[in-house]
Amino acid sequence: MADTFTAAPGTIGAGARLDRLPLGTFHRRILALIAAGMFFDAFDIYLQGSLLGALVHDGWSTPAINASFLSKTFLGMLIGACAAGLIGDRFGRRASYQINLAIFGLASLAAVFAPNMDTLIALRFVMGIGLGAEIVVGYGTLAEFIPPSHRGRWVGLLSLFTNLAVTATGFVSLAVIPTLGWRAMFVIVGLGAMAVWVARKNMPESPRWLESRGRLAEAETILSAIEAECGGTANLPTPNPSPAAAAQVPDRLSYLFSAQMLRRTLLALLTGVTSTTVLYGFNGWLPTFLVKQGHGIVATLAFTAVMGLGAPVGSLLGSLIADRYGRRPGIVALSLSWAAFGVCYAYAGSNALLMAIGFGVMVSAYGLVSVGYAIYIPELFPTQVRMRGAGLAGAAGRLAAAGAQYGVVWAFAFGGVAAVSAGMAALLVILALVVLFAGVETRQRSLESLACKLGEAAPDPVGLLLVRENP
Repeated sequence: MADTFTAAPGTIGAGARLDRLPLGTFHRRILALIAAGMFFDAFDIYLQGSLLGALVHDGWSTPAINASFLSKTFLGMLIGACAAGLIGDRFGRRASYQINLAIFGLASLAAVFAPNMDTLIALRFVMGIGLGAEIVVGYGTLAEFIPPSHRGRWVGLLSLFTNLAVTATGFVSLAVIPTLGWRAMFVIVGLGAMAVWVARKNMPESPRWLESRGRLAEAETILSAIEAECGGTANLPTPNPSPAAAAQVPDRLSYLFSAQMLRRTLLALLTGVTSTTVLYGFNGWLPTFLVKQGHGIVATLAFTAVMGLGAPVGSLLGSLIADRYGRRPGIVALSLSWAAFGVCYAYAGSNALLMAIGFGVMVSAYGLVSVGYAIYIPELFPTQVRMRGAGLAGAAGRLAAAGAQYGVVWAFAFGGVAAVSAGMAALLVILALVVLFAGVETRQRSLESLACKLGEAAPDPVGLLLVRENP
């Protein structure tokens, strides 16, 4: 049943008007523009696995130097995630994603000419600022345009297109690095990012954000244009009045830690920290593990490419289950699956089994990233603080991932891949248990409805997992 509320005085109901629209050309265009930027963002992030494997092989780097490279990347991403949240909520979604796209695109082009690892690491820090910002703004912005009955699937599709970069990076690295060298990878990223920057200059601002800032005339102009592009308003249902409580959310960072929001903020932080730490603290090290275990660079890149096929499969899986079964069951199931495959990976006895289990690791990992990081986190926060909430979760994840790089080096030296996988599995089990018993279900609910129901109790976890929820 649709949510109904008393209309908030002085507003135009941007959320309700967007939520009643049929999906069409406008929504596909928005998805394509956001997905293009996030594809190159992810390509830039995920090339580091193959890149660092090649640098170790060429004698440019060592596992310890790789840890510094990765940590500086995540430090930059931490700063970028924080800045994107502040800029996105204060100055708009458009301003934020254009700034961050330019930063990582230009820094990637500069990295082509890096004379040594110190310079490359410094440039990687700058890239990280743009990379961390893009992923915060992209998922939250798309969520503000898509009706609630389709939001999980469409944001999941954005995750799918984004994480196609994992597969693309693997195969492009296999084709490019052995022949043209690692510098060519940064040429591809830099030119691609700048092309998207030009294409996205005409992307509209979020009407939900404009309305939350009191810029009603601008919001009305954009809404009218969107409604016209979607076939006009003649045959559309009357929009539900906007909830007054959603319009009264304080526009300040401290609200994230208020009694009303604290539970959601902690859920977002745990989801962001766990998924990012394990993704970059285990999956991101797989090429380096393979090199240290005696595989040549071509074999390593081939293994990585095959495993990387699991990324789009996992993202597609996440997009399919998010609306059908709910965010909470999806996060629980995918976390446990990732933990199980990660532990099994350490004991694979053949190359074929190694790749098969690695594929399972990737499917589970990117399924969780799709449902948890891409879909769930932005939904937990009201429009006025959505980017700051997502940015905080992203920044915490990057900070944890940066520190985890040194933990991976220590654990690998102490007990090999088995020690690394055991630690990461423990984090995933903790996430599954917390979301199962304390999570908030956001499936099939308008963003304004979610902003009005901040203190709801978690449903019975056993019933949640055994019975598919109704809208």
